[in-house]
Amino acid sequence: MKTMSTRDAKCHFGELMDTMQHEPVLLTKNNRPVGIFISMEDAADALIPELFMEKEPGYDEWLQAKVGKTLENLNSWKTLLNEHDSVMDRVWQRLLEKNRVVSA
Repeated sequence: MKTMSTRDAKCHFGELMDTMQHEPVLLTKNNRPVGIFISMEDAADALIPELFMEKEPGYDEWLQAKVGKTLENLNSWKTLLNEHDSVMDRVWQRLLEKNRVVSA
């Protein structure tokens, strides 16, 4: 697995995109891991979702519709970009809510 700093990933985004098509790329910030970039093929084959959640009926169809809509928006340039902190706040809130449901 190749390792790349977030600064290098920003400056050499094309290289990051090419590399992740062949192998996962570990992103680091201040020498600490912060994320992994993988290809769509690798993501489809991964068991990661099954490790974190039990799939509800209709999940696969829902996911396919979301991915399809995102690809349509990307192709038509309608995708809105969100600031990183805003997205991370929403993810954190969803995790907290999910944890409350599981704990109850």
